[in-house]
Amino acid sequence: MQQPVFRVGAWLVTPAINQISKPGHTETLEPRLIDLLTFFAHHPDVVLSRDELIDNVWKRNIVTSHVVTQSISELRKSLKSGGEEGQEYIVTVPKRGYKLSATVEWPDAQPDTVSESAGAEEGSAAPVAAALPGGEVPAATAVAAKAEPVGIPARVLRRARIWVWLLFFAALAACVILIGMATWSLRPPVTSDKLLLNPRDIDIRLVNGNSCSNWSSQRSYVVGISELISSSLNTWSTFLVHDKTDFNINNPSTSGKSLNIEFVNQRHYRSQQCFMSVKLVDNADRSVMLDKRYFITRDNLVEIQNDLLNNLSVVLQQPWPDVMKERLRQNVPEQGQALQSYFIAHQLLIDGDADSLTKASKMFSDIIRTYPDFTFAHSEKLLVDILRHSQQPLSDAALADLHQQMNALGNLPDMDNNSIYYQIRAVDLIVQGKTDDAYAAINKSIELEMSWLNYVLLGKVFEMKGENRLAADAYITAFNLRPGNNTLYWIKNSFFQTSIANVVPWLDNFISESE
Repeated sequence: MQQPVFRVGAWLVTPAINQISKPGHTETLEPRLIDLLTFFAHHPDVVLSRDELIDNVWKRNIVTSHVVTQSISELRKSLKSGGEEGQEYIVTVPKRGYKLSATVEWPDAQPDTVSESAGAEEGSAAPVAAALPGGEVPAATAVAAKAEPVGIPARVLRRARIWVWLLFFAALAACVILIGMATWSLRPPVTSDKLLLNPRDIDIRLVNGNSCSNWSSQRSYVVGISELISSSLNTWSTFLVHDKTDFNINNPSTSGKSLNIEFVNQRHYRSQQCFMSVKLVDNADRSVMLDKRYFITRDNLVEIQNDLLNNLSVVLQQPWPDVMKERLRQNVPEQGQALQSYFIAHQLLIDGDADSLTKASKMFSDIIRTYPDFTFAHSEKLLVDILRHSQQPLSDAALADLHQQMNALGNLPDMDNNSIYYQIRAVDLIVQGKTDDAYAAINKSIELEMSWLNYVLLGKVFEMKGENRLAADAYITAFNLRPGNNTLYWIKNSFFQTSIANVVPWLDNFISESE
C-alpha cells in the first residue's frame, strides 16, 4: 500500500517518490533515508535507539551502528538544506538514541459514508412513521413489527437456523482439516522473498581466471587495487563498498552494483594473452556501466591503476577530492615494478600469520633498498614489524630502534594526515596495554580512512576495555567491509585470541550457516 504524504516541520514528505519539498526547494532522498524519516514521523518525540532503527528500517540488511550514524547525518543535512539553519529536526539523546523534535502532521481520516443498509432501514421506517397523521405508529403495527414474519411457521424458522449452524460448523471443520493438511505437507515451501537492492552499495568480486595460466601471479595486484578502490570510495564518497576478493561464499547480496574482476584469454597480436577484465554491473537492470580489459606488463601497473580509478570516477559520477589525489601521489610509486612488489608484500600483511609477516618484512626491506624514496613502503614495514613484536617480543635494542623509526616517520611532512601512521601507533599502544591512548589513535585513523583493518584494531581496543558489545559492532563492520578468511583470522588471532562464539555470535552463526 502506498504510504501517505505527511509534513515534518516545514517539509512536505512524499514517500512514494522519495522526495521532501517546501516552497522553492525540493530534495530527492535515498529510499533508506525516506524510510528512516517515515519511521521517525510515526514516533514523534520518542527516543529511538540504534537497535530499534536497525530492526525497523534495515529489516533484511545486516548493518552496524556506523551505518545508522552515517544515515542520520545524511538525513539531518537534507532536512537543514534550503536555508533553514535554525531548525533542529533530529536531536541526539546521549547514550540513548535519537528523537524527532519537529512537529508532524498526518492527513485527516476520511469520514465514514452512510451504509446502504442504514439507508434501507431509514427508507423502510418512513412509511411506518407516515401511517398516521403526526407520525404516530399504531400499537398493533408496533407489535407486528416485533413478531415473526407472517406466513412462515415457527418450526420452519427453527429448522432453518439449525441448518445454518450445521453448515457453519461443517465449514469450520473443513478449514481445520485444510490447515492441518498444509501443516503436515512434505512439499518444501516456495519462498517469494525479494531483496531490496541498495544503489549506493558496491561488491568487488574476483573471478578465478582458470582459462589463464598466469592469473594467480597477478592476484596480489588485483587484491591491492580492490582494497585501494574500496577504502577510497568508503572514505571519500557516499558509496559503501564490500571488498569480496577473499570471499568465496555465493550468498544473496543487497548491493546495487558489482565490480567483477576476471582474468581471461584473448588474442593479442598473433598469440593468446591473459587480460584483466574489469566490469561494473548495475544489478537493478543488469546493465553494464563499465567494461575494460587491461594487458598487464611490468611497466604499466601504475597507469592501469590510475586509469581504472579515473573510469570509476566518471561512471559513478564521483569526482575524487584533491586530498585523495595528493594521498595517492605520495603513497603510490612511479615505477610499476615497485607497485607490484609492494602489493605482494601487502598481501602477506593481510594474511596476518607469523610466517607471512616475516616474509613481508623481508620483502619491504628489499623494496626500500631498491626504491628508497617509496615512503609508504617504510610505513608498511614499520606496521609489519610492530605486529611481529606483538606476536614474538623483540629485544630491548630492536624495540628501541623500532620506536626511533616510528618517531622519524612521524616527523615526515604530512605524515600526521595518513591513516597508517596512527595504525602503527595504535598497534604499539595495544601491545603496551595503553588502552585509552590506543583508542584515541585508532579513532584518528578511522577519521582519515574507513578500512577493515582500522575496525579490527578498534574491536581489539574495545575488548581490552571490557566492552564486548562495541567490540562485536567493530568486528562486524570490518567483516562487512572485507568479508573472508583474512579478516576472520585477524579478528580471531591478532594480539590475543578472540572467541567468536562469545564476542561476535552473529558472525559465528553466519560462518557456520555459510559452510
